[in-house]
Amino acid sequence: MAVGTRYDRIGTTYREHRRPDPRLAARLEVALGAPGTVLNVGAGTGSYEPAGRRVIAVEPSAVMVAQRPATAAPAVRAVAEALPFPDRSFDAALAVLTVHHWADAARGLAEVRRVARRVVILSTDARRINQLWLTADYFPGSARARRPDTQPDRIAALLGGAVRVETVPVPRDCTDGFGEAFWGRPEAYLDPAVRAAMSACSLLSAAEVEDGVTRLAADLESGRWDARHGYLRDLAEFDTGHRLIIAS
Repeated sequence: MAVGTRYDRIGTTYREHRRPDPRLAARLEVALGAPGTVLNVGAGTGSYEPAGRRVIAVEPSAVMVAQRPATAAPAVRAVAEALPFPDRSFDAALAVLTVHHWADAARGLAEVRRVARRVVILSTDARRINQLWLTADYFPGSARARRPDTQPDRIAALLGGAVRVETVPVPRDCTDGFGEAFWGRPEAYLDPAVRAAMSACSLLSAAEVEDGVTRLAADLESGRWDARHGYLRDLAEFDTGHRLIIAS
């Protein structure tokens, strides 16, 4: 399913549950470097678009574009693989939790590299995420969303040039409800509205979701989850596999 079509289906309540976390936003702001023009690729509803810079958004889903606030940057309906801009049009390009949705990651990254002098990407490392309790114990099918061609080391290699990869711990009280955001608040995954804003859940069958939710609910009620993972409730932040890739 094309990314625009998928988000036309699952993105109807995205703004409600995917509010940008200020700590993650601060990391992205530093990574973007000196003020200048920014292209936000796979921009969705406008999360993490930096203030004080001239931003152009690219988003294929009409449902997502319709949820962008009036104060958000202007949005162009397009895909990463065919950016409608001349070479070196922007000082920086930003792509937040989106590369794994692109139909052709290599082509999309080449396009981003073509139009921007600096590239900042927030992505995820499957090796880490697949070890987390959420995937390993309850929703193993979500691993299907973590394609080999969109892993941080592969993204870095495709971008080329001077590239660094940084670990981005996720706060326990993260306000952005992406798939791993509730690593220390497991009850959240029992809420269908919360799950609906997670793209990995959209790739699970109804039977897979029901099985995982049923087992998680039972383990929370019995105390089994806390016996195994309760220490997470006391941590301020945790490495959920999120990685910041910066190419200049």
